[in-house]
Amino acid sequence: MWYFVSPQIVFGEGALDALDELVGRRALVVTDATLVRLGLVEEVAAHLARAGLELRVFDEVEPDPSVATVRRGAALALEYEPDWIVGLGGGSCLDAAKAIWVLYERPDLEPGAINPMEPLGLRQKARLITIPTTSGTGAEATWAIVLTDTVEQRKMGLGSRENAADLAIVDPALASRLPPRITADTGLDALTHAVEAYTCNWHTDITDGLALQAVRLVFAYLPRAVADGSDAEARERLHNAATCAGLAFGNAMASLAHAMGHALGAVFHLPHGRAVALCLPYTVEFAAREAPERFAELEALVAVAPTEGESGARALAARIRALARRVGNPLSLAEAGLDRAAYEAQLDKLVDDAFNDTQMVTAVRAPSYDELRRLYVYAHEGREVDF
Repeated sequence: MWYFVSPQIVFGEGALDALDELVGRRALVVTDATLVRLGLVEEVAAHLARAGLELRVFDEVEPDPSVATVRRGAALALEYEPDWIVGLGGGSCLDAAKAIWVLYERPDLEPGAINPMEPLGLRQKARLITIPTTSGTGAEATWAIVLTDTVEQRKMGLGSRENAADLAIVDPALASRLPPRITADTGLDALTHAVEAYTCNWHTDITDGLALQAVRLVFAYLPRAVADGSDAEARERLHNAATCAGLAFGNAMASLAHAMGHALGAVFHLPHGRAVALCLPYTVEFAAREAPERFAELEALVAVAPTEGESGARALAARIRALARRVGNPLSLAEAGLDRAAYEAQLDKLVDDAFNDTQMVTAVRAPSYDELRRLYVYAHEGREVDF
């Protein structure tokens, strides 16, 4: 038996107008200082005002939000007593909004206790709206919450089906101001979600279609969006791709590239999308020897003359690298700026943390400790996986 969880999704040009129809008294917007400075919070506030809602803003969310940050946000929520929590921003802001909402409803919980097996009893105090301003994480459509334990320098994969948003607003205009570097990082994040959702052990017929469409859209429109941020068609199709990929991996799981990328991001503070996308071709090549079929199917989706089996899977890895290079992203961790000596000093921790990541369980070829260590070494050196 499987579940498919999704918010109500309003998407397309003008989707933000859906805020005008809200019924309630108070809203707490969870965001970051950059979006306040850019005027996006003011834009959302205008819609909330038209709906007759009072407003408070929590703008302290940092990249890879910490447990301490969401505790501060939850304390503000407990003081303000909103009936809507509105997450506005990239994946960090949306994950923080989910966690703040849960802790507002359940102040007795430790953040680390938010899991699929724990009944939360949400929606007694508030409901959740997610509004993405990047086209990548898909966090608007998932129930996953990733928080950083700054003491242990590791990312925690949390969440429950109950904490999926009530409403996701996917308005491409909100991503139109993204600079090329963030457009590339987040777009490759969406591709990683889609590839891993399609190829992981927990994929289903329901998630496969969403993953396939997301792969098509990212390959077709990411280079255009990076080259010309004002390309409205590219922005809209890429924004939709991110949500499709979010629905796919949110209901199927991601896999090995995410386990590796989460560990890298926590220790070396690489942007999430860059970290997981950089790991992706190495994990595809690792899987190609024993379980190539679904990777080859994806290659056939975008190739002029597709090949089958291991050759097809390896061709997909090459195609992913070519896309990353085309949009200006690094192909190795050394190229991403990770010093070799500092990297080797943290290698055992990276392997340990990746093994403990929730996304490891769905890998179609499960690595041993030594194999995972070699994968990290190859990803740093930029070597094609040959084992």
